[in-house]
Amino acid sequence: MDYAHILVVDDDERLRDLLQRYLRQQGFVVTAAHNADAAQDSLRDLRVDAIILDVMMPGRSGIELITELRQNKNAHPLPPILLLTAMAEAADRVHGLESGAQDYLVKPFEPRELLLRIQNMLRLPTAVQPQMTLSAVKFGDFCFYPDTARLSKTKPDQSKNMLHLTAAETRLLEYFARNARQIISRDQLAKILQVSAQGRSLDVQIMRLRRKIEAQPRHPVFLQTCRGQGYIFHPDDVVWETGGKS
Repeated sequence: MDYAHILVVDDDERLRDLLQRYLRQQGFVVTAAHNADAAQDSLRDLRVDAIILDVMMPGRSGIELITELRQNKNAHPLPPILLLTAMAEAADRVHGLESGAQDYLVKPFEPRELLLRIQNMLRLPTAVQPQMTLSAVKFGDFCFYPDTARLSKTKPDQSKNMLHLTAAETRLLEYFARNARQIISRDQLAKILQVSAQGRSLDVQIMRLRRKIEAQPRHPVFLQTCRGQGYIFHPDDVVWETGGKS
């Protein structure tokens, strides 16, 4: 069986690595590049089936890269391109699609949505790739199991201490895990909790979660504040497994 080959182009090393791991788990062959120059070098030597391309990168932008690739008459036919970017305005989406991209996905995103968009671009039946389920999230002495909403902490004697999470804390932690190492805006988190992004409700829930997973909640290590942007979660490992619940 031939596997689709995806080129991932993004200057964010953590996101690039995350995408590589996830797409390989889905059965794709993945090549990564950190900027437009590296992407062009890869495309000279490789035939890829699709490109996932960041828009804002040091040097040439993703839009500029698309323009140059389209103008290169001696290159291989341009594969379908999905733009992956934090620029969410309608004008940005239109500009990206007008440049020659086939699709446009705003960061942060659900990995499953990215997979479906790739399959749609490549006209792959969704059954071709195995569905991946978030199995566990490991950070420090903690391990979170989304399937059962359990949070465990390893004690000094290596036994496990099970911590109770409220429904709101579970929703927050699972969403952060699914979007690990990406900045999540207050508006997005407010929608998850169905509260106002402007009020104190969101801050209260974040602090309650930090009290359970941080040694010093006011100086967090895992769930950090990105001033003026939102929050970002830094786990040690996110474990995905093939298939859904049994």
